[in-house]
Amino acid sequence: MIGVARSEWHDQEFRDHARGAVLAAWPDVPAEVLDRLCGRLHLVTGDYGQLSTFDALATTLAEHGARLPVHYLAIPPALFPTVVESLSLAGLTTSSRLVVEKPFGRDLASARELNRVLHAHLDESQVFRIDHYLGKESVEDLLVFRFTNSMFEPLWNRNHVESVQITMAESIGVEGRGSFYDSVGALRDVVQNHLLQVVALLAMEPPVGPEPKHLADEKVKVFAAMRPLDCASLVRGQYAGYLDEPGVAPGSTTETYVAARFEIDSWRWAGVPFFVRAGKGLAASATEAVVVLREPPQQLFNESGPPGPARNLLRFVLGRNDGVTFTLNAKAPGPELDSQPVDISVDFASALGRRAEAYERLLGDAIDGNPRRFGREDMVEETWRVLQPALDRPGPVYPYAMGSWGPAEADAVPSGPGWLPPKAAPSGGVAPGSGL
Repeated sequence: MIGVARSEWHDQEFRDHARGAVLAAWPDVPAEVLDRLCGRLHLVTGDYGQLSTFDALATTLAEHGARLPVHYLAIPPALFPTVVESLSLAGLTTSSRLVVEKPFGRDLASARELNRVLHAHLDESQVFRIDHYLGKESVEDLLVFRFTNSMFEPLWNRNHVESVQITMAESIGVEGRGSFYDSVGALRDVVQNHLLQVVALLAMEPPVGPEPKHLADEKVKVFAAMRPLDCASLVRGQYAGYLDEPGVAPGSTTETYVAARFEIDSWRWAGVPFFVRAGKGLAASATEAVVVLREPPQQLFNESGPPGPARNLLRFVLGRNDGVTFTLNAKAPGPELDSQPVDISVDFASALGRRAEAYERLLGDAIDGNPRRFGREDMVEETWRVLQPALDRPGPVYPYAMGSWGPAEADAVPSGPGWLPPKAAPSGGVAPGSGL
């Protein structure tokens, strides 16, 4: 493993840094394993803007007999074109793979330009656009859950589903990343990639086979069927105190919260809204997707009066303590013929045991050349197309308090039952106008 950076470190300093990082995360790592890992670390120092840096990298790769290197661009996105062109000039793109960290462009035009630059030096099969959500076991389970349990397929359409809600909430702020975050915001940081990928897994048709091409084809069909985002169905927010974060521009209107309604004009989903919200500084940390089923045609079992039976929900917990919960109705105790919602839950960690972290799987896939968990060129461009109206005309940014559920204006985005509290939300109810 060869690092390339402007640091003045030597190999041993690089290895010491890596050793400390590993021990901080896993104090009980076997010494012989850590020694073997650190012994394989090397560092090439130099400026990314100078070709001599990449000539030195080529020499180091040759010294270690590398025949199919994987170049991982965990660098500022503005440097992607420079580094790719320099890798090509140094002869390092003909037999290699390239992993590109997000954000992949800032809008549709820049994504297309970046794809043009990449394809001038590499074939699409060599490019791996990383999105760590696609490596999460809990997110990939949406695919397995839908297409291995035939009992749900008759319900998975506009005839039985009223709406879908996807929440990605973080209780922390930007945590020292103000300069980076202020250049992207919530739409670019998590909606264009992570959350629209979750939408695709929930909405896609069954692929004709498990091959990466077939899975990607069905996702692209979902994105192609999505209407460009209607700015009237978009609310942006910014937590109080964001402007005081180091690195944030004075008077910045970058959003730390977004709530939006997406529409998919397909035979399966026409008329079913997909509500997406994401934000920092919220009341809890939770990532969930909730499928809200339609109410029965008659409310039969509410002798004590309204509200009657609750809606049936399928709640997929995609963050910590991931699993699935079914909200069903059963008879409430007592003489009346009333119903009461009950949750039937499965905790995947308890049921399935330890699973690999997202980056473990993604790095292994890149080394193996398996593109299944990576974004394809047309997939990325379609998601930017959907978001482009919001980037062109973002509208106002509304303030909200740290520890709330976002600006009150976001309450008007969802129809039906309104925003559903995440399973991980604190107990004690929700304050009016708090975004729930």
